[in-house]
Amino acid sequence: MVHVYNCHPFASQQIVQVEQEPGFVCSGGGALFVVTTGGCKVEAYNLEKEGCPLICRFATMGTVRKIRHSTIGDYLVTIEEKNSATYLRVYTNWRFQAEEKARVGVRLLGHLLRGASVWGGVQMEIIEIPLSEHPVAVACCSVKGDLLVGCENTLVLFTLRRHTQQNLKENQQELQSSWSNAEQSCSQSRGRTFSPNLELSVLDFERSVILHLSKINLKEVALCGSYVAIQAELEVLVLKLEATTERTATEEPSESLKCANFPEDQGDFLLVPKHQELLGDRAKDCDIPVNVEQTGLEDGRHYTAFYVLFRRFTPEFFQGCSVEEMQLHSLQLYPMFTSKQSVSVDEPACMFCFFSLPTAGHLYSLRGGVEHLSAYQYPEKVLQAVLMDHLLQVITKNALQSFTVRCAAVAARVEDPYIDTTMKACPPCSLEVCALRMQLFIGLRSVCAYGRHVILLSTADTETPEETERHTQRRGFELKEHNMLTGIFLAVGIDPATTPALESLLSRPFLSKRWAISSPKETSTVGHGWNLYVVDTVPPLTLYQEMVEYSQRYAENNPQGLSLRHLLGEAHLLLRSCMLESSERQQGGEGARKMAAQMHREELEEAFRQNCAQLGDSFSRGSQKDCHLALPYYRMSRLSVTEVMSRNRPLPGCPHSYGPGFLFYLKHYLLEETDQILCQEDADEVTSIFSQSEPSMLVSVCASPCMMNVDPAATLQMLQHLEDTSGVSVPLTITMATMMLRLGNMARYTELMERHAEMLLVYGFIEEPRLLLHGGGGDKHTQVCPTALARQLADSQPGLLVAGMVALHENSKVQLEQADHIFKELGGENTLQVDLWEAMLMASSRDAVIQELLFRLASVYIDRLTASESPTKHKSLKSADDLISSCSHYGALYPWLTVLNPVQISSYQHWEALHKLQSLLCGPSLSVRSVAPLLESLSEETLWGFSLHLLCTTRRGHYGRSIEQLLDRCPQAIIAYANHQLQDKHMALWWQKLLPELCNRTRAAADNSILLGALKETLVVVAMETSPTEFLELIPDDGTASYFLPHLLTCSQRHLLA
Repeated sequence: MVHVYNCHPFASQQIVQVEQEPGFVCSGGGALFVVTTGGCKVEAYNLEKEGCPLICRFATMGTVRKIRHSTIGDYLVTIEEKNSATYLRVYTNWRFQAEEKARVGVRLLGHLLRGASVWGGVQMEIIEIPLSEHPVAVACCSVKGDLLVGCENTLVLFTLRRHTQQNLKENQQELQSSWSNAEQSCSQSRGRTFSPNLELSVLDFERSVILHLSKINLKEVALCGSYVAIQAELEVLVLKLEATTERTATEEPSESLKCANFPEDQGDFLLVPKHQELLGDRAKDCDIPVNVEQTGLEDGRHYTAFYVLFRRFTPEFFQGCSVEEMQLHSLQLYPMFTSKQSVSVDEPACMFCFFSLPTAGHLYSLRGGVEHLSAYQYPEKVLQAVLMDHLLQVITKNALQSFTVRCAAVAARVEDPYIDTTMKACPPCSLEVCALRMQLFIGLRSVCAYGRHVILLSTADTETPEETERHTQRRGFELKEHNMLTGIFLAVGIDPATTPALESLLSRPFLSKRWAISSPKETSTVGHGWNLYVVDTVPPLTLYQEMVEYSQRYAENNPQGLSLRHLLGEAHLLLRSCMLESSERQQGGEGARKMAAQMHREELEEAFRQNCAQLGDSFSRGSQKDCHLALPYYRMSRLSVTEVMSRNRPLPGCPHSYGPGFLFYLKHYLLEETDQILCQEDADEVTSIFSQSEPSMLVSVCASPCMMNVDPAATLQMLQHLEDTSGVSVPLTITMATMMLRLGNMARYTELMERHAEMLLVYGFIEEPRLLLHGGGGDKHTQVCPTALARQLADSQPGLLVAGMVALHENSKVQLEQADHIFKELGGENTLQVDLWEAMLMASSRDAVIQELLFRLASVYIDRLTASESPTKHKSLKSADDLISSCSHYGALYPWLTVLNPVQISSYQHWEALHKLQSLLCGPSLSVRSVAPLLESLSEETLWGFSLHLLCTTRRGHYGRSIEQLLDRCPQAIIAYANHQLQDKHMALWWQKLLPELCNRTRAAADNSILLGALKETLVVVAMETSPTEFLELIPDDGTASYFLPHLLTCSQRHLLA
């Protein structure tokens, strides 16, 4: 479906003062090129100046049949005829023909002229390009300036080369050595003349690759970047050429394909191929083989052809057109760059292919997956079409009409793949196109475009004798076909006259094979009138403003209508296209031009925000299906929530009705963390909106940080009404308690908080985390802050606050760093924060979090032990015994630690810290290596400090050193230590380490009862674990026999019993 809007896309028109009747026209580089009737002279007119003054005129070497201009390189390429031969020629430096009697140089491809052209082309050059076949069509690349020539069965790609003064001198060094002295001095003098411009260059082409085609009679070709498009009468094929420096598999065309002749049937019938559309990789399944012949010698690149798109139409596909008119035309490849690209360096981010039939045009997107974007159904037969930056221009016999395009929608999604989210939006690529107001003319024949200029050629509606003869011949062919087919049907017993369907079929001439060889009309030689128009399109901003004014009519009649939304979407895409073009202008501009481009950019952005606001308004009151789009459009408009609310107040006829899109926007705004805090009036209005439209959302609305200024008394009434109608819920009760807290009614607050058990309150916090904190979840660097309720709980119910925060952490509602920040904000020294870490350690199952918490807790315990006495008013929620009994990461204290621990210590906090740190070292999870550097700050002078270092030494497996240290500092704990630590695989240390140490120390201090008692206990264990022989070997040589004899006897008896 094509929408029609009465907007004015054209601003003005002027007639180009051409002396002779134009035959062909083309444009580019700010110039209009006119080939006069007869085809042997080209005139160039300036499109950038008022009145299109003449730039220059020059004669061609033959009769021009086709002409194209390349902006890159500023050259013209023509297909010319002379003496029944066809030539391909390139005209460079044509602007120098503005001087009278300017010289012209003629050369072959690859053969550079001597003299002035070597120094940058101060004269026009004509480059003759020899071809083995007759050229049929030509195309120039708008990105690289390369040249594509289409012949009957081949495509030849020529790469544009620029030869600078320096490399020309190097290449022609040997040639220059053979010049005469006079020639050398002349050349040097010319070199001095043009020395100020050392960057002058000479254009040339290199034959890069040849594509051999079969089974297709091409009529037009297009080239842009690495894409090549071929158009036949009813077929379009798009290929992509990829160049590599590495040689691939040989792809020489087979002789059978190059020389094969596909004869048609000798009869008078031609089988009509079926309609086909093959996109992407499926395009290789078409029946048109392509063979690549590598010809590039200079750069060593090798090309590979990939099928991108194939489209074939059938004659039955059209209605109301004769066979000769059922042909494709207006093939075009159109590139588009994004604002992040450099036009001079990068490959276009988007590539589009357009082609048209007399009754319908088709636009495809080629990059990032081939997609059919739009189908243009024309109201009458279209002769030609051209795709511009913002619009598609088509001509019929008597009118010029503009259609909108969807290129900007594709480019926006290429530039930002995440555009279709809650943050950004753009009308879809499948949005139906629209036609704008048409401009009437008489006898239009061709159209081309440059920038905002549309060039039209019109001629009088006359018919030459050649055309009359051709039409007579065609009618004779049709009569012959009709009679022949009628005879065939009668021969098999079918009378077409009795079958209306057959009679209708025979009346149509599409079965003749001669439609396939029809040719376009020749230039009229006997015209009675002609005109060459330059029509300027309005600036995009002006067209956008007219669309906005036009949309207001729809808004007054039906503010929720699809036509209003469609027109606003068209305006949105128009602005997006302008913003892409503005980015290119800013990249290339300098000085005042760049400043003007910046001002234009600001105007575009302001219009873009206005359009987004209008689209947001449209979707806010729209259907449930598309209501979610109000959110991204309002965000892109940068309107405040107050401004959005003022635009969405209920209509007079529906005082309590709010659009679903507006509610969707408001919910997302309130659910997200933002720095914008609503004033009391707006906050009260928000609660009123949701109490009427969605009462179940009131709890979430009241918990939003934007609603800090809401009236608590009025809100409490709404919450009470919700509780009366919907029943009691934990989040609702907490929200009501929060409002009571804001009112200062502590009695009612306490009553509400005691209504539910503590665990149920924790579940309530999980359901609505913003009751405790604002800004949680997401990235760990997101700023968070505690609510008023959290501050109250820190003073009155710290256990509930810690439990709630642990639950939020375990449910990924808050990160560990964010929870730390919350408790730092709450103050209370660091007692509450340590309580949080201990509770998290009890609940967490993630190893990374556990190791982080263990290190933090060990650090805190060590700091408390080394700090001077600083009593705190807050007592830990969990004692050491509580943690040992409820948390597996805290281990039971080793029995020998009771001997080392002091009976009295400086403070309860100090004692708790010591026991908790010892418990962590006794547990299975804490890495001793990680906390060993921290323990260095603890002195070993005290027994409790010594106990911590001894624990680390033991955990590392240094039992021998631990025994020595313990015997030095506290020998009374050695037996308890040995009984606990020297078991199983470490049992041998009793007699290998402990027994010798005790013997040596007892020998030195015979009256030490502690050592003697320890030696006796050790001998008892050794006697039980060794054999008599081993025991004898362990007795020292100078030992008293009577002392060891009872233990030896015990060992022998045990051995005998065993």
